[in-house]
Amino acid sequence: MEQIDLKNLLSAVDVPADWVGIREVSETHTPRIVRDGVPQMNASYTTQGLMIEVLSNGQFGYYGTPNMTNEGVSNAAQKAFTQAQLASKHAAFEFSEDARPANVGNYQSPFVKKKDSLSPGELNKILLDAYNHLKVSDKIVSARALLQTIQTMFRFVSSNGSDISQEFLMLEFDLSATAADGANQQTRTFGGMRGNCLQMGMEYFDKLELFAQSQKIGEQAIELLDADECPKGEMDLVIASDQMMLQIHESVGHALEVDRILGDERNYAGWSFVNLDDFGKLQYGSELMNITFDPTLSSEFASYAFDDGGLEATKEYLIKDGVLKRGLGGKESQIRSGVSGVANFRASSWNRAPIDRMANINLEPGESSFDDIISSVENGVYMESNRSWSIDDYRNKFQFGCEYAKLIENGKLTKTLKNPNYRGISNPFWNSLKMIGNNDTFSIYGTPNCGKGEPNQVIRVGHASPVCLFENIQVFGGA
Repeated sequence: MEQIDLKNLLSAVDVPADWVGIREVSETHTPRIVRDGVPQMNASYTTQGLMIEVLSNGQFGYYGTPNMTNEGVSNAAQKAFTQAQLASKHAAFEFSEDARPANVGNYQSPFVKKKDSLSPGELNKILLDAYNHLKVSDKIVSARALLQTIQTMFRFVSSNGSDISQEFLMLEFDLSATAADGANQQTRTFGGMRGNCLQMGMEYFDKLELFAQSQKIGEQAIELLDADECPKGEMDLVIASDQMMLQIHESVGHALEVDRILGDERNYAGWSFVNLDDFGKLQYGSELMNITFDPTLSSEFASYAFDDGGLEATKEYLIKDGVLKRGLGGKESQIRSGVSGVANFRASSWNRAPIDRMANINLEPGESSFDDIISSVENGVYMESNRSWSIDDYRNKFQFGCEYAKLIENGKLTKTLKNPNYRGISNPFWNSLKMIGNNDTFSIYGTPNCGKGEPNQVIRVGHASPVCLFENIQVFGGA
């Protein structure tokens, strides 16, 4: 990647703005896929560019450019300045330089220097071997192993003194096996559709554990073909960590985005059942519920030291003892709303302006073991791995489907169940939280494809959670 002197480029900005910022993003994706025993993709591509921001007359203007010369930055700054001037004629709110705090620092993903520890040939061999372990039977009609590494370099400088460098090494890994017996078809994945997304390098690949997991996925896909249909009724529900990822994402993360609560996203991503006056008051869930914004877990997908507006990122409680405390709002939204927020002002690339986004949103572990949770249930279902989701525009009423389930009878896991689903309403659902697993049940997951914004931005999010028990939940079967 070409090294750019951002401070020199900052001096090329010649508009009479109150504040100027330049954000550089360079990103290289290397996707590899083996599907049905055949390498389907071996690619590498890089994108690099600058986002120029200016503040004038209380409004921010933006312009992205891949032209990383003095002339390119000067032209982009002029266009951003024009946008700010035009916006000031229709301003709903006026900002000052306080919306862009000055910070200096750096961040680096763990193991970033080990990104080339395995050759492309070795990686393809690992994926092919994983596929062979997925293919446990002729009834596995399709199987796939996927690996994508993403190397990102982020730099941010501003006229009020920010100078931030961050370097990320990210890994997306997925396994999938589809079994079929006539019209009966079932798919099992590794954590539910690319749920294994981490900041990590090739040290992730313990081959023996990977191949054992591959075989287990293939075997469970076959097992589901002859499984009983999930029962229908109101009963206790134990949710595995990989499905809790989706539950947190949809019914907590999106609901707490302050720009959504303010109405900014209503044309595309919707609003929220949460109101500004709910902060500090709303009993969002039971007293066991503690949700954090935590950019400090080194291997989680959205860990970082500063957001894209230069605000330092620290661990904060969004929900403490079930009570809503803080919103997912960056500095701009905090100023607009008066609600306490976090450093989550993020953009998906150099050609997008930052908006309020989730990052690492985690449910803190409790004290119960997995055996404690299961043994407490007389009649219920245990579910793993998301396969479908639906939630309304207010992030309120939802219906989620999982890949794999077990019936719980008299405190024991018994029969395997297929096509498990459950539904609920966010606030009552979280208030039904009865038990939370301990650290032994706590796992870190992530998703690469959280969409929001106009124009659309697809961004990376991390979620970590223990196993959880919810009581009296509507459970049902059916594909």
